[in-house]
Amino acid sequence: MERLVADNIERLIPYTPGKPIEELERELGITDVIKLASNENPVGPSPKVLEEITRAATEIHRYPDAAGFALRKDLAAFHDVTMEEICLGNGSNELIDIVVRAYASPDEHVVFGDPSFVCYWLAATAANVPFTKAPLRDGIHWDVDALLAAVKPETKVLFLANPNNPTGTHVGESELRRLLTELPPQVVLIMDEAYVQFADADDFESALGMRDLRERLVVLRTFSKAYGLAALRVGYAIGNPELIDYINRVRAPFNVGSLGQAAARVALADQEWVARYVEMNRVERARVSQGLRDQGFEVAPSQTNFVLANFGRPGKEIYDVLLRQGVIVRPMPPPIATWLRITIGTPEENDRLLGAVQELSR
Repeated sequence: MERLVADNIERLIPYTPGKPIEELERELGITDVIKLASNENPVGPSPKVLEEITRAATEIHRYPDAAGFALRKDLAAFHDVTMEEICLGNGSNELIDIVVRAYASPDEHVVFGDPSFVCYWLAATAANVPFTKAPLRDGIHWDVDALLAAVKPETKVLFLANPNNPTGTHVGESELRRLLTELPPQVVLIMDEAYVQFADADDFESALGMRDLRERLVVLRTFSKAYGLAALRVGYAIGNPELIDYINRVRAPFNVGSLGQAAARVALADQEWVARYVEMNRVERARVSQGLRDQGFEVAPSQTNFVLANFGRPGKEIYDVLLRQGVIVRPMPPPIATWLRITIGTPEENDRLLGAVQELSR
């Protein structure tokens, strides 16, 4: 029988999200489950956002503003750019998919790190664009030399998550500047800054402050993490108008719903709420990291709202044990298959996590 799909579609493996709380409770018949698997904001969005969603819900019989005018206007003012330099996405995930389709073709090439966000691989594979995975040092730290070495004459797109998911590590300012200037001019550098609000290292700098160094630069941001709007799927891209124009040509009409646009505007305006959550995360990230180290586990340095810890044996085994204690974390694939990614929760959730880990040695 004639094949149903192309080879690249056959190779695709659907994205596996963190296990939902409700699913675990059904499977094991337990309650009081905590989810520390998906890097979600554990305190939720600003209360002002919830009020705005209630108000905006009265208009859900209307299509959303396809251009996202009001939100783009607010974002332009917030970042001191023009509206023509901003495009909205159904989460930054959609934008990752779009930039591969917009900027690369099957006779060109994409580069991304390994390990890094799996959606780069998904986007390249779905678009049938060849790719190279540039290894991170020790599987944990970015290696700019490896990224540059992976670039070919036909390379069109390079993805860099800074800070990185799932390792939590970052590229410092000097190395990022070197990448921006040494990367061949034909390459579109996609800087994925989903976790930028949590980065507090002395040498961290957003690529938005370096846009004068490179014409082909697109910075991705999201409202899913620090702003607590994961369910509403709102992300955005910032780049020069030419780059943004091509993203707009490819994106689906009405890709960001009315509730998401309205909520994102209010969330953006309430930076005090975001700052309180980021500070809680900073304190708890340090406490969880030290708590895991005190129990003998290696913890990667994190600039995010999660930590990556090495348990020294297959992470899936540890994951299954923690599940039975009502704690959902995230096992990792090779090359970091002995590591678990653990979202920083509330202080109470983090106490549960550290207590559950302590039970492993008994």
